[in-house]
Amino acid sequence: MMTDLAALATLEERLRFLASWVIHHANHVRDSADGLKVGGHQASSASMSAILTALYFDALGPNDRVAVKPHAGPVLHAIHYLLGGQDRGTLENFRGFKGAQSYPSRTKDRIPVDFSTGSVGLGVAITLFASLVQDWLSARDALPADRRGRFVALMGDAELDEGNIYEAIIEGHKHDVRNLWWIVDYNRQSLDATSADRMFERFDDIFRTCGWRVVELRHGKRLAAALGPAPKVKEWLEALPNADHSALLYQGGAAWRARLEQDLGKAAAPFLKAHDDAALAALFSDLGGHCMASLTEAFAAANDDVPTMFIAWTVKGYGLPFAGHKDNHAGLMNPTQFAAYRDGLGIAEGQEWEPLAGLGGNARANVQALVDQTRVRRYKEPRNFTSWQVPALPTPTGDEQSTQAAFGRILLDLAKSGDGLADRILTTSPDVTVSTNLGAFVNNRGLFHRRGIRDVFAEAKIPSAQKWAARQAGQHVELGIAESNLFLMLAAAGLSGDLFGHRLIPIGTLYDPFIARGLDSLNYGCYQDARFLLVATPSGLTLGPEGGAHQSINPPLIALGQPGLRHYEPAFADELALFMHEAFRLIDAPDGESTYLRLSTRSIAQEPRTSDAWQADALAGSYWLREPGANAEAAIVAMGAIMPEALAAYEELAADVPGLGLLSVTSPNLLHRGWSGAQAGRWHGHGQPSHVETLLGKLAPTARLVTLCDAAPASLSWLGAVLGHRVAPLGVDRFGQTGNLPDLYGEYRLDGDAITEAMAGLLIG
Repeated sequence: MMTDLAALATLEERLRFLASWVIHHANHVRDSADGLKVGGHQASSASMSAILTALYFDALGPNDRVAVKPHAGPVLHAIHYLLGGQDRGTLENFRGFKGAQSYPSRTKDRIPVDFSTGSVGLGVAITLFASLVQDWLSARDALPADRRGRFVALMGDAELDEGNIYEAIIEGHKHDVRNLWWIVDYNRQSLDATSADRMFERFDDIFRTCGWRVVELRHGKRLAAALGPAPKVKEWLEALPNADHSALLYQGGAAWRARLEQDLGKAAAPFLKAHDDAALAALFSDLGGHCMASLTEAFAAANDDVPTMFIAWTVKGYGLPFAGHKDNHAGLMNPTQFAAYRDGLGIAEGQEWEPLAGLGGNARANVQALVDQTRVRRYKEPRNFTSWQVPALPTPTGDEQSTQAAFGRILLDLAKSGDGLADRILTTSPDVTVSTNLGAFVNNRGLFHRRGIRDVFAEAKIPSAQKWAARQAGQHVELGIAESNLFLMLAAAGLSGDLFGHRLIPIGTLYDPFIARGLDSLNYGCYQDARFLLVATPSGLTLGPEGGAHQSINPPLIALGQPGLRHYEPAFADELALFMHEAFRLIDAPDGESTYLRLSTRSIAQEPRTSDAWQADALAGSYWLREPGANAEAAIVAMGAIMPEALAAYEELAADVPGLGLLSVTSPNLLHRGWSGAQAGRWHGHGQPSHVETLLGKLAPTARLVTLCDAAPASLSWLGAVLGHRVAPLGVDRFGQTGNLPDLYGEYRLDGDAITEAMAGLLIG
């Protein structure tokens, strides 16, 4: 079918108005309860409205997935308003409580949003990893051909300053990524200023080097035709600095004429004679990113699987009174300006919310035909869960074990079990696969690569513990050393059920201290409720000889404040098996979440169990490893790998401290979440005691607690606030150093002597 370019242009004009109206209504019409500016980025929406129109009403198919730049969110809402998936009430409450969100949100918006955006750069890069997940599923025949599509990211040019984008394209090149369109809204303006000229000249080189096709849409058809017989003007225009270009766009035709006369003199005379000032202003605004013919032709020509970067030149604030002004990023039309804008489109006052107001006759019919014929999803699909039953995960045998080694054995046993759940596991790691104990699983299930990679060492019969020939059926995606890529890969795989209708179990491993390097990407994955298992190991000072650079301190505090992420820190292998089983269940549960396991390389004596009674409490965050006596006056509270020190201190103190208890904390964040929730419930008159209140309620009101963790002391010290017990917090609040465990535990007060001293100080004081 031939594209109706005139109808597309008219539709774009209407979408640009609707987006501007939604923002204007929120700031100038709706009552304000607090007097604060609402905002909404009219200029950034206007610069991309044509690109979005060409995509949603011409280029996109039903399986294509799109990440829309954050500040173009109002245009996306306007599109779905015309499609019937968005309602007027939600738009009238734009940026209000439970209204249309400031930036597209998968979980909070009522329209179909494939990828949440807002933390700039991340919404772009996740499309690359989603494409990689699609290839992973396709290679295993888990995704029918009629469910496959293209992944499109729409970004502002300032987003190209984000380093995570370049980490992603390097990783994509390694994995021969495909089916990607990244479209740059090159309006040459950022929040504070105009974009640097020199960097733009390098973007195409960077992407081409990584195997991308680069398509530049600089001039619209009318401008290109006008420049054809005026090569000097074209040369001058293409050398014009970004700041000058933006200023001239804002100043209009007279300014363009004066500047051309100044710079080119007689060489510009024929060109200027052919156009009056109004025509000059319109002509120089005819950039490729606003020209429907240029956009639709470019998208149609890229109808293959080659990753493509489109650089679409645009005007920030296109069609609005402040087009091109360097301060227009957060600018808003005032009521007088908006009224003039509305009237110029033939829209009557009071008809702003009418979807096709101001259109009549054939124009209305042709635009409506485009809306009716779009192939994109109109409505948000419900999330489907309960795809599997989690089999029993037996505890590895051994009197002494580390949780890291037990993790590797549990995964290997599952891989060898033949249970179908193992086929859904996608593992990934940033070049620490072996040192985080994923190696055995990878040996069994193989590395993934779409084109396959030979294992040269195996072919040469060179002994190696890793037999890692890559193949399409492999289940492990090996990443380079970039933690942001790890979390984006986990986020993309964690959305597989929503994106592809086939839910996976993504498992990513990394060293615990380097969670902080990818924290924004981790938060981004949790924000859109991607489900995965994050295994961080080794951790803490307990990684003695590796020194302070590898010894983590604050990750439990990160987990304590991270929504959508459950933290468990097992001390024993049977706890780990229990938590892994729960993590797999939570990935596929309607009310589930992601899980973070903090593991250790320290091998410790395992706790003999006489029953499974401890398990429910452990899953809730804590259990009594040694029950306190009635109205006990003291307890040791410990977590993770330093449980041997806590047990030894318990044995030493038990005879002198009547009723002494030993509380094993398996999840500080679950305990805190439950306690906070119980408090809120009581404020509303219907709360029950939280799990931690029930546990600590076995102690006397005047009891003392010594808390112990190989992490920041604040991870557990807050327990004193639950029932008012006095606390002596032991933990790590300084950067570590190399050393053996006795030396380090003694220096940082994590040993038995420190526990004894702390308990004595509490009981005497």
